[in-house]
Amino acid sequence: MKNQKAKTFDFLLMLTPLLLAGFGVVMIYSASMVTSVIVNGEPAYAQALRQLIWLVIGVGFFVFASYFKYTLYKPLSKWIVLIMFLSLLAVQLWGTNINNAQSWIYIGSFSIQPSEFVKVGIILYLAAVYTKKQEYIDDFFKAVLPPLAITAVLLAFIIKQPDIGTAGIIFAAACTVIFSAGIRFRHLSFLALIGIVVLVALSLQLVTDTRISRFTGAYQPFADPDDTGYQLIQSYIAIGTGGVTGQGIGQGIQKLGYLTQADSDFIMAVISEELGLFGVVFVLACLAVIVIRGLYIAKICKDPFGSLIAIGLSSMIGIQTVINMGAISGLLPITGVPLPFVSAGGTSLVVLLFSMGILNNIARHVNYQRYNEEEELDNPTEKKKFSRPFARKSVRNRQLS
Repeated sequence: MKNQKAKTFDFLLMLTPLLLAGFGVVMIYSASMVTSVIVNGEPAYAQALRQLIWLVIGVGFFVFASYFKYTLYKPLSKWIVLIMFLSLLAVQLWGTNINNAQSWIYIGSFSIQPSEFVKVGIILYLAAVYTKKQEYIDDFFKAVLPPLAITAVLLAFIIKQPDIGTAGIIFAAACTVIFSAGIRFRHLSFLALIGIVVLVALSLQLVTDTRISRFTGAYQPFADPDDTGYQLIQSYIAIGTGGVTGQGIGQGIQKLGYLTQADSDFIMAVISEELGLFGVVFVLACLAVIVIRGLYIAKICKDPFGSLIAIGLSSMIGIQTVINMGAISGLLPITGVPLPFVSAGGTSLVVLLFSMGILNNIARHVNYQRYNEEEELDNPTEKKKFSRPFARKSVRNRQLS
């Protein structure tokens, strides 16, 4: 029995995120050891120690989510929505402004960013509500629109902070879940158009010189190399200096006050400088394994609810990676989006490990059913006590049992 339970674990999804998170602690120490001493007056290991504490907390969430049956999130979806609303409202009332964004709540010496939890919460909610509405999913006003109204209000809270990067990730992940749930393409196109218009309109209301500079700095960095383009140019220097093999871990120069946010949003630039192309490929390969494995679980999962969750969580990690890499390379404006599992940021790390726990729980469910089916084929006379999975034709055409 113990051997069968061990087989249900997806060890690839267990080890890869933990490997990345551990690697992140090492790189955060390398990226922050000088600024911790000179700028913050802390020990060189202070930032890395904080990240390590959050990693331990995140492992606890990972273990909990791995054993907590994912199907129980469906009846809890209304409570999840309520918690998301209350947490974002708390940010507006009691949040702390950091880097021109009121996105954090301090509890003692630790800060929590509730919008990170909304990333997962909105995926769980949309997966639950759209599996319940499969029988009339083509009815736009009855099936599609009501959940989107709730999503829009949550996004408005986040944009008001303002946190355009997180809002963009949630919007894109939500669109992925909605499309995978089986709504008509013309409905999705209409919604995407409205969503983009609303996001742009709300963003324009929050326009400041600082935020405009993020666009000009991304696409014309050398027009103002000492101001708006400074950060991106330093990122270019770090990436170019690293070459194939890098300067050696701890030997980077750009982190010594030249490149700001070196341990968080721009940690990939530090990795590129110190570990070269090999380090970049290692990180991106690990993230690709997580995303592809998550999508594979979504494909083989015969429960529409579990499949939609897996699609949403995998796409969330993939989208966040693309936005972060786009920022450090100048393909996208700098929006303050961290690199998954690697960048400094306690709330982000905990939420990501919690997401991996949910994915592992779905994988365990899939593997358990598969092993039971194999045992039935090997022992057709024995009666196995397990429920048949949902009938399935494709990800977008599953019928609710």
